[in-house]
Amino acid sequence: MTEATERTSPPVVLRVLVYSDNAHTRAQVMSALGDRPHPDLPALTYLEVATGPVVIELMDAGGIDLAILDGEATPVGGMGIAKQLKDEIRRCPPILVLTGRPDDAWLANWSRAEAAVPQPIDPIRLAEAVVTLLRASA
Repeated sequence: MTEATERTSPPVVLRVLVYSDNAHTRAQVMSALGDRPHPDLPALTYLEVATGPVVIELMDAGGIDLAILDGEATPVGGMGIAKQLKDEIRRCPPILVLTGRPDDAWLANWSRAEAAVPQPIDPIRLAEAVVTLLRASA
């Protein structure tokens, strides 16, 4: 091993859970954010989840840096899941909720999510919210 190789540490990757029962919504979120929403942040890797129980299972297991939850998902909405996660996980990572409309931000606040972005997804607004949450939790 060379000296340069010894000094190089493995790249840090941030794990982002994206929950929606709609595959198109999950794809929109991941496409809007891309692999790296800001040059100051590490690359993102995504865990796509289509059901509420799997969200709970993965969040309980740990290792998630940010959860993006679809507030309009059925049968279990992202706001209810956010509230449950904040109540049950001692050091819950930040949560961003996708709301059905801008006026639903108060519901996201009730759920204790740190941020809310309305649908349809605006890539710039979503990236700004995600970058802010990831920087704050770093």
